[in-house]
Amino acid sequence: MLRHNLIAAAAVALATALPALPVLAEGKIGYVSTERILRDSAPAARAQKKLETEFARREQELNKMGEQLKRMQDDLDKNGLTMPESQRRSKERDFNELNRDFQRKRRELQEDANQRKNEELATVVEAANRVIRQIAEAEKFDLILQDAVYFSPRIDITDKVIRALDGKPPAR
Repeated sequence: MLRHNLIAAAAVALATALPALPVLAEGKIGYVSTERILRDSAPAARAQKKLETEFARREQELNKMGEQLKRMQDDLDKNGLTMPESQRRSKERDFNELNRDFQRKRRELQEDANQRKNEELATVVEAANRVIRQIAEAEKFDLILQDAVYFSPRIDITDKVIRALDGKPPAR
């Protein structure tokens, strides 16, 4: 009984979907690579440069702190056995304290950088989506896909989107 119901449901679904196939075949379909837009467009490059500038000072501070930690570790490795016990413990305590601070600051920098990157990329994607809609309306597309498993290069409009985002005239 269940098998008959399943077959009947599949037949009804197939019968209702078949009339839509010719309409879909007549429609105009396009494809856009979000990855290429985020890699190759001028707004994405500007966002990346902005992020690098924004976090450069904190990265330099972390690099200096890391170098200081390395010097402290080298000193402990080299002289730890010959220095008095109290001095060695004091240096180890200083090293551990600085290392905890370093790890915390590195984690905070990574979290802040990831959050800002997501914000900047969201802005680029929003701009790209506006351009995609404009192209779709101007060129009478019925459907535009993003990030498909397979697509024919003849339906790829990524270059048009990138050119529009970059403020360049469409290629002829």
